Amino acid sequence: MREVNVTRAMGAAMRRIHVGNALSAFGLGFTVPYLYVYVAQVRGLGAMTAGLVLAVFAVAALIVLPFAGRAIVRRGPLPVLIAALVTAAVGSLGLGLAGTAATVLLAAAALGAGQAVMQPALATMIVDVSTADTRSRAFATQFFLQNLGLGVGGLIGGHLVDATRVDSFTMLFSIEAAMFLVLVGVMATVRMPRAPRIEGAPASADRGSWKQLLGNRAMVQLSVLGFVLFFACYGQFESGLSAYGVEAAGISTSALGTALAANTLMIVVAQFAVLKFVERRRRSRVIAAVGLIWAVAWVVAGYAGLGHDSREMATAAFVSTYALFGLGEAMLSPTVAPLVADLAPTGMAGQYNSAFALVKQLALAVGPAVGGPMGASLHAPYVVTFLLFSLGITVLALRLGRRLTAVQDQPWLARSRSRVVARGGTSTGAVAAEA
Repeated sequence: MREVNVTRAMGAAMRRIHVGNALSAFGLGFTVPYLYVYVAQVRGLGAMTAGLVLAVFAVAALIVLPFAGRAIVRRGPLPVLIAALVTAAVGSLGLGLAGTAATVLLAAAALGAGQAVMQPALATMIVDVSTADTRSRAFATQFFLQNLGLGVGGLIGGHLVDATRVDSFTMLFSIEAAMFLVLVGVMATVRMPRAPRIEGAPASADRGSWKQLLGNRAMVQLSVLGFVLFFACYGQFESGLSAYGVEAAGISTSALGTALAANTLMIVVAQFAVLKFVERRRRSRVIAAVGLIWAVAWVVAGYAGLGHDSREMATAAFVSTYALFGLGEAMLSPTVAPLVADLAPTGMAGQYNSAFALVKQLALAVGPAVGGPMGASLHAPYVVTFLLFSLGITVLALRLGRRLTAVQDQPWLARSRSRVVARGGTSTGAVAAEA
């Protein structure tokens, strides 16, 4: 009876966590796409200030994430999440009311810091209320809801704003702030049961220690792999790849919007079908396959920009590039985040999630800086460079697979063992696989 109650409690907590994921992503899509127009044109603060606001988002994340992991380990993910939501609400309301460059930048820093901390806190909560049986599906659902929230938020926000009226943007940011505060109330009702962990992770002797994390060779290799993943894909979406499409392939802005929609649609349509495929595959080989799929995507992008074919064929190829990236993202969502959690020693999931989020932010900061100029002017070198990065993902993933334990690479072994143990037997197959 106690086990049934724990399972129910975990399910109830997971549903609220998924609501948190969806609403936090909705808030990001609701306002961030319109920040540049709001700051530069509506508030009349100029393009330089608008660019600084976008940079402040990244800098704020890089500053707070190293401390967020230790706070999650010491205080738990829920208090940290609530603090992040309140900070984001203050930042969002501040942006809606700010009229000077200084106040806009301060508000943007608060919003950026709050949103950066939300993700590792939510990810750690997912780890705490999931098991080896449910973790991959939980992270796949998280990714699905994040993309859905971003898309819906951007769509609704675009219909609410009017570039000729400051009050329409004030209303937009005020709604976002109110939504974050409502989310505080929702998340405050979450009851966090202690979830069983996957086997194969060592116990933590020094909680919150960056030195200990850096001593975990598998986590270091996964972080390097994660940097390349985010640099070669997410870091190019709205910078280098879009610039390449416009300059080399002659893609119109409407076609670029279609390509971004194709990426989201692929994720929404394929996520759970892909989940069934990857759940029984080695994680390292799934990531390696993503590198190959993205290599094909860059070849298709090369055809779009360098094939000298019709505009229609170039557009179709460019849209297909974004769709292929979406397929790879759908394969990664139930693979990489659970692997980060399963590499973490007991009690250090927050530290590991924050460290990986920091790697992501670094890649998203460097990616546009490198890819933007290359995509706009060095068309062939741009495609070749990121084709090689994609192939590098495959190589790094296969090397990582040699560092992982059998259970970390094949989490279903833990499920098989737990069933056999529950029946009082010995799982010879799992033992052999461990050896």
